[in-house]
Amino acid sequence: MKQTSTQSLSEEEKFEMVIENWIRISNIKLGWIHDFNKLVVNYATTFFMVDSFCLKAKLLKTLNGHTNKVYSIDYYNNLICSGSNDKTVRVWDLEKNEEIKRSTQHAEYITCVKFSLYDYNNNKRNVICSCSDEIIRFWDFKNNEQFRTLNEHTGAVCAIDLSSFNNGKYLCSGSGDRTIRLWNIETSKSLHIFNGHNGVVWCIDFSPLQSNTDNNNVGIIGGNGYTICSGSFDKTIRIWDIETTKKLITFKGHQCWVRSVKYGINELRNTILSGSNDNTIRLWDIRSGKQIQIFNEHKDAVMIAKYSPFIINNDDNNVNNVSNILCSGSLDNTIRFWDIRSNKEELYTIKDCDGIYCLKFLQFKYKNYGVHLCYGTLKGFIRIWG
Repeated sequence: MKQTSTQSLSEEEKFEMVIENWIRISNIKLGWIHDFNKLVVNYATTFFMVDSFCLKAKLLKTLNGHTNKVYSIDYYNNLICSGSNDKTVRVWDLEKNEEIKRSTQHAEYITCVKFSLYDYNNNKRNVICSCSDEIIRFWDFKNNEQFRTLNEHTGAVCAIDLSSFNNGKYLCSGSGDRTIRLWNIETSKSLHIFNGHNGVVWCIDFSPLQSNTDNNNVGIIGGNGYTICSGSFDKTIRIWDIETTKKLITFKGHQCWVRSVKYGINELRNTILSGSNDNTIRLWDIRSGKQIQIFNEHKDAVMIAKYSPFIINNDDNNVNNVSNILCSGSLDNTIRFWDIRSNKEELYTIKDCDGIYCLKFLQFKYKNYGVHLCYGTLKGFIRIWG
């Protein structure tokens, strides 16, 4: 392959070169393009500097349509799907800035929605997986067809997540029946039931894809070290072994319902992040089984907590550009950013006139390279900052 020297390129051409090759480096060692390592240091990390985001971020758009709180949002290929207390699932085209599809199949409010990449990759169908009452539904929104249901829970399904391995072939669900179930999407079969919580299982997360596997296809569900994390109204967070269904760890410390749990990735893969109705965000160490950090500036329930794609500018200790910023959304009408290494006051706050129920970081493909923040609110608005 012909090598291109970056010395003769303009700043704009260098920028475009980084963008064009950004996705390609995810599975290829840095340096496969001449001077690419140097370009990444100079340009790519700029996209993720929290300092820059805090200074420049503003409200870009508001998606109107839901008539009640938005519990969940997901993003794929310039589309957002949302689930709401108004009993609808909606699909939004971000380039057109409009709602393009709507499902009214649910009899109760929708607590969680996910784009099903398994169906897209294997069946070429544009599918959204959603849950309410006792049923998990799969909706082909292009053809407006509900074609698959999972309905063995005996209580309302509160949360779902799709596996990082096997191209999203497996789904886990948490329910008001106090159980977690593991499903095979291909066969629509329930594979395992995880028992132990003494309250509603409100939030759930698969452990991330492991870098030591040869590829994304795991032949069997167990035996590869994958786990499920769950948060419950019993105030505990639990980690479960997928193969044996046994509970591995129980984290105790929250003083009220657990609303959000999330595994860390890369260097943070041995941590769990949680948010609760006790107004706190907490960080847990999986290896020691102990709480290692608490963030408590919120004045109301923390409905969502996530690891952000940001790093702090001029951080000489962060040589690998590992994200060290947490983000949380609360019913106190704020979204707050925190330094993972310190429990001091937040780094930055976005104030809304409405409670925050869910949030997700986006990277648009059609314009405005960089990170955008999308969140759903108590009154049914979906807002995008960037």
